[in-house]
Amino acid sequence: MPPTLASLVRHPGLKLSVLAGEDRLETPVRWAHVSELADPVPYMDGGELLLITAMQIEADDPEEMSRYVRRLVGAGVVGLGFALGVKYAEVPPALAAAAKEEGLPLIGVPRPTPFIAISKAVSAAIAADQYRAVTAGFEAQRELTRAAIGAEGPTALLARLAAHLDGWAALYDASGSVVAAAPDWAARRAARLTADVERLRSRPGPASIVVGGGCTAGAAGAEPAEDTAVADRVELQSLGTGRRTRGVLAVGTGAPLGTAERYAVHSAVALLTLTTERSRALQDAEQRLGGAVLRMLLAGEPDHARAVAGRLYGGLLDAPFRMLVAEVSSGGGAVQQPHAAPSAADEAPTEAATATTAGTSAGTAAGEAEACDPLATLIDIMEAAAARTGESVLVVPDGGRLIVLAPDGGAAVTACAEHARTVEGRRGTKARPRDRTAAAPSGDELVIGLSAPAGPIAAAAAYRQAEQALSVARRRGRMLVEHEQVAAGSVLPLLADDAVRAFADGMLRALHEHDATGRGDLVASLRAWLSRHGQWDAAAADLGVHRHTLRYRMRRVEEILGRSLDDPDVRMELWLALKATASGTSA
Repeated sequence: MPPTLASLVRHPGLKLSVLAGEDRLETPVRWAHVSELADPVPYMDGGELLLITAMQIEADDPEEMSRYVRRLVGAGVVGLGFALGVKYAEVPPALAAAAKEEGLPLIGVPRPTPFIAISKAVSAAIAADQYRAVTAGFEAQRELTRAAIGAEGPTALLARLAAHLDGWAALYDASGSVVAAAPDWAARRAARLTADVERLRSRPGPASIVVGGGCTAGAAGAEPAEDTAVADRVELQSLGTGRRTRGVLAVGTGAPLGTAERYAVHSAVALLTLTTERSRALQDAEQRLGGAVLRMLLAGEPDHARAVAGRLYGGLLDAPFRMLVAEVSSGGGAVQQPHAAPSAADEAPTEAATATTAGTSAGTAAGEAEACDPLATLIDIMEAAAARTGESVLVVPDGGRLIVLAPDGGAAVTACAEHARTVEGRRGTKARPRDRTAAAPSGDELVIGLSAPAGPIAAAAAYRQAEQALSVARRRGRMLVEHEQVAAGSVLPLLADDAVRAFADGMLRALHEHDATGRGDLVASLRAWLSRHGQWDAAAADLGVHRHTLRYRMRRVEEILGRSLDDPDVRMELWLALKATASGTSA
């Protein structure tokens, strides 16, 4: 507790007396300052006890004293100490009346008490208060450390922190979801701060924002948040050692944090960072192990994969799982060559891939790291969902793409699907399984392919399914396509490919050149005949010509192409070529 006017009045060595403002003696004193200036306000910082002898002021002038005291109150001076027996034996009535009118405590300082004694008393009390705060902070740090390394981990830490702050505390994971709160009711309060947590997560760490409590400013790097219609004051602190936020700590109190409380919050941030930010060496080891398990599964060695997975991934292989392949599309629907499945000869994930997973993006502009790293965001979302339910997920960066094994029907797969729906909603693309008219992804956007449920023996087939679903997602302009949706709709969107278009143009070029000379409409006749399954009368009626004319045209098609229309493969190729060149065949 910092020194107050009341504690100074009670100090036995100072022998101070109260002459006005008895009801405001509990005001904290930040410092004791001596000034004989007629206007000391420019040199005040607020919270001072001003000590004067009235040598340079007209203490008998009521108007002068009224202006003098009013300016002191406006500058935040909390008390006025007047030296008795120096220039005035008693406090002038004009000064006493002005102090009472403005509600400024007026303290009488007897002649034997030097001002320096009051300054020393204030300084000693401030130092003692700071020492108590530091001691309390260290004790809180010890308590929080014991809680963090205990069986309950972050949950126990939050409970200790909330008790120390006489408030509440909550922890958000890397996806912005509340994973723990203390007391229990605080989870509902924390859930209301999702938008503010999202704002904080979009910035490079370390960062903090203050919500509610009438706050208009925060600590270094902090700023007020949007939600100010709350009774408590909430401070959000980012967790993580890099520029990318790995979690968020929220603490709610009835007043701004004091020194001891600030120490406790900083200790909690450090401890929670240690629990949420795994060491780089451990992360590399887990990724290498996951990569080895995946390569064994794709090589058809499930028993070896299960043995290597051990307790870390072993449970994942005991039930049906989904294979997920994700990459960032270059936009424009450009066709990308399928990746070969990782083999035993493949190297472990590169440093660049590891950095993607860790979310470190040195050199990126402030606030753009997450927006520029959709793969890392997907990892955070799926791993956070799995951690909340105790699932195992195997995440393997593979160059510029991501391969994930997750339990079928589990929280990780569900979180991935929800994330896709949210992103597609922001893109303005409705997630319809049979949507074949959506535009291809524009810019660098995430696309995901998800296999059907599979077991370790069918891992290679699941990988191919995920690859196929990824290709369809890329063509349909969808963020996520499951393998069950690959066969939905039509094969025609798959024709929206430069190579297919080139083949179709080459196959029909001779017919188009013939028609350009005005010697007959062979292309339209071929389309009508194929659409009528080779029925001469129906196709001729559609064209408005005699069936013999149509027969002649089809013979000319065979002569020009050098291929027989009796061959079903030729008919199929010609029909697909016509569809591929018809109005661009939108995907």
